[in-house]
Amino acid sequence: MTLAAPAWLCKSWGRQTMDTNRIATITLDETSILRRSETVAREREVALRDLVEDNSFTPVRAAENGHVGPWDLKLAVREARLELAIHDAKGEEAGLIALGTTRFRRVIREYFAICDSYYKALRQASAPELETIDMARRGIHDRGTRHLMDALDGKVDTDFATARRLFTLLCVLHIKG
Repeated sequence: MTLAAPAWLCKSWGRQTMDTNRIATITLDETSILRRSETVAREREVALRDLVEDNSFTPVRAAENGHVGPWDLKLAVREARLELAIHDAKGEEAGLIALGTTRFRRVIREYFAICDSYYKALRQASAPELETIDMARRGIHDRGTRHLMDALDGKVDTDFATARRLFTLLCVLHIKG
């Protein structure tokens, strides 16, 4: 699946302006996604849409080598590595960032467990109980986001909101069938 930024993000008052420090399109490697529930598909769609509409992303080495964004990004999980294949505004390969996923395994497992608890609680829990579980879910998600930002440090300049959406997509790529 690929999503591109809407045209209104790339134009300002009839004059073409491009923010180079952003992701223009993002594609998930469909072979990495083994199972899709309706909930997962919905979260993936929201994360993809939100990411292309508002993000801050500059691959450090690509920029140092003269590549200019906006960037096209393809995410895949292969051989226990998260791969970010990057292309520049001209469509040229601008690099591949590979991160070992072992460091994310525990937080992803915890995130899946709390999400499962949350979705089960939706059927029978009170509003305060749901709020407590949701706060825990957000806390675990934020911890995973910080892990991702640490892993990207020196490789990609990004903000917390962008990293948070990327962490959601990392989770989607880790769902086992």
